[in-house]
Amino acid sequence: MAIADVQEYLKLLPVVKRAPQGSLWSSYDAEADVLYINFKKPSQATDSELTEDDVIIRYEGEAVVGMTILHASQR
Repeated sequence: MAIADVQEYLKLLPVVKRAPQGSLWSSYDAEADVLYINFKKPSQATDSELTEDDVIIRYEGEAVVGMTILHASQR
């Protein structure tokens, strides 16, 4: 991995530190152009909401356990 790539990942540290439980897992589906972000594993979403900017926020009870970002490459 090139040094420049490492620097890009280091920019994620503040976001991870602010994440619920201080954890973050992600995966990107290029075919669907969707980014999945999870703050808890395992998690069982009991509810979700779609925001105006095409982000699905997933809840387990009152806690946010993840997000699904649609049209990820366009952001």
